[in-house]
Amino acid sequence: MPKRFKTLVVAFALSIVPLTTVASSHREAPLITEDQTADNTDVWVFRSADRPDFVTIIGSWIPLQEPGGGPYFYNFSPDAVYEIHIDNNGDAVEDITYSFKFRTENRGDSSLYNLGPITTLDDADWLYRQFYTVTRINGDRRTGSRTTLGTNLPVPPANIGPKSTPDYAALSNAAIRDLTGGGRVFAGPSDDPFFIDFSVFDLLTLRPIQQLHLVPPVSPMANGVDGLRGFNVHTIAIQVPLSAVTNDGQAPGGATAANAIIGVWASTSRPRLTILSAGGDRTRRSVSGDVQVSRLGMPLVNEVVVPTSLKDVFNASEPKDDAQFLPKVLDPELPKLFKILYNVDSPPPPRNDLVQVFLTGIPGVNMPPNVKPSEMIRINLAVAPSASPNRLGVIGGDMAGFPNGRRLVDDIVDIDLRVAAGVLVPAFNRAPNNALTDGVDANDLPFRSAFPYVALPHRGTDSRGRSQNP
Repeated sequence: MPKRFKTLVVAFALSIVPLTTVASSHREAPLITEDQTADNTDVWVFRSADRPDFVTIIGSWIPLQEPGGGPYFYNFSPDAVYEIHIDNNGDAVEDITYSFKFRTENRGDSSLYNLGPITTLDDADWLYRQFYTVTRINGDRRTGSRTTLGTNLPVPPANIGPKSTPDYAALSNAAIRDLTGGGRVFAGPSDDPFFIDFSVFDLLTLRPIQQLHLVPPVSPMANGVDGLRGFNVHTIAIQVPLSAVTNDGQAPGGATAANAIIGVWASTSRPRLTILSAGGDRTRRSVSGDVQVSRLGMPLVNEVVVPTSLKDVFNASEPKDDAQFLPKVLDPELPKLFKILYNVDSPPPPRNDLVQVFLTGIPGVNMPPNVKPSEMIRINLAVAPSASPNRLGVIGGDMAGFPNGRRLVDDIVDIDLRVAAGVLVPAFNRAPNNALTDGVDANDLPFRSAFPYVALPHRGTDSRGRSQNP
């Protein structure tokens, strides 16, 4: 998928802090385009009003899934290790990792995915299944102490259609499982929760305000079109007590408490060696451990901030080494495109303020004490969830939203477009800077009100292809 430009500025209380960042990551680097099942597309971390004493972390993988892509539908890779990492002391190194490992079972000598309707997760008519193990690692992800939280947990099937999966909601909900020590987990297909008008990749075309183009204009269109509508991803969601992720094992007592802020990112790793044999059999062998092939924290950093020559490096890197990307943070490309394409002026470089959103967190909001600069999504766990979330997050007056964590409803595109144009710098809070929008304000499907919150996947028989898009 083409690159998604994004930027962010945050105001907290009476202070104004301009920031720049980016959003979701689909096909963000050359090597990962060749390894779709390892490609991490998005990360979210938030507290929810229905379970305020818990924190939810969601990661999505395997982008741009056409729902009708059978007869063997998309699956997690049994060769990969999918991980969610937490830094709870600001030193840019993981203190806690939740590790997910999948296995596949083929239960029949048939060319079919299923022989009849799949009505339960142990239905004999369902032949091609996946199961997974969840492990918590304290300390270094490779060498730390390990505790198994769940084994042989089921992945729900693909949402094939009304004959094969007549009650898909029941199948998906049955795959929500409790974890040892408290918490819940889900892994399986879902709708892609991200929303964006792909016209932004056509020289930053914004349908609602196309008349601003300096190039010959096209006819204005009032609404944007969600380019990801109808596509699915594979989602891993975990919900654990706040005390399970803090640095002292206690729920934070206030926003300024030393244990209140955590940083979150996700990764995918594979064994270093692959052996292929005749007939397509494949054997993976670990040589000096696994190698990380995908990494994602703050949305779209790799697409927009990191230059092409370093995109694969970023996917293999760790947060503690992120100072190497500082030059592109100080002088981002998006404001330059605004000027060229729309004649919109933005604050000039160097953008020292952007270091806060990418590498340190925001003072008074989500910057941990003694922080080491590093890129990840940071959340202050002491900020209560909002019962009525504002899609613009912090810049909309909702302190429980992006970039203080990231919720499914947060409209990253509109936030970042306006902030990239400098709306929180008084001299730049003017039209058209403060009206930039892609015209897509919400996901194509409603999110669930309870864990795992993501919408059910689109079913294969409803596949509409891309012909629906103007």
